[in-house]
Amino acid sequence: MRASGEGVRAANLASRMSRMQFHRAFLIATASLAFASTQAYAQKFPSTSRSVFKCEVAGKVVYSDTPCLGAQKIDVEPTRGLSKTSGREQVGNDVRHEQYREIIADALHPLTGMDAKQLDVQGRRMKLTPDAQRECRRLDAEIPAAEKQEKLVKQQALADVQAQLLRMRRSFRELGC
Repeated sequence: MRASGEGVRAANLASRMSRMQFHRAFLIATASLAFASTQAYAQKFPSTSRSVFKCEVAGKVVYSDTPCLGAQKIDVEPTRGLSKTSGREQVGNDVRHEQYREIIADALHPLTGMDAKQLDVQGRRMKLTPDAQRECRRLDAEIPAAEKQEKLVKQQALADVQAQLLRMRRSFRELGC
């Protein structure tokens, strides 16, 4: 009788193990599906741009996130929630996520030497091809030099410098740098 009791216990144990394996596989499959769906959803929207360009179109000033000929680049920093009116911090998920990334970047700073913005750029560029990454690094150096040149150049050569700067800015945006 003792042998049959052990057989029943072994069968129960095997049954519990297979249920645990099933639940584990189910959780892994569900998590994978959720991750894949959020990645697909996130890829539908372009990354947010913190560069705004001030353009003059038909005599009117227009602000846009896409560059135009003769545009002035304006760096903007979005608001990070509302805390003054109610006395408590009210932030959205996007701000909370950004704060979390900043904490992680601060923790990794001794290892990487990068701040939160640099780490964000690096993470975004990891998805690009090696050629696109090289082009982004090249544009990182050339765009500020062209912007400086635009301010120093005489009126006769201004149109050429602005056209070159516009090409570089468009390339930067199209590559997803």
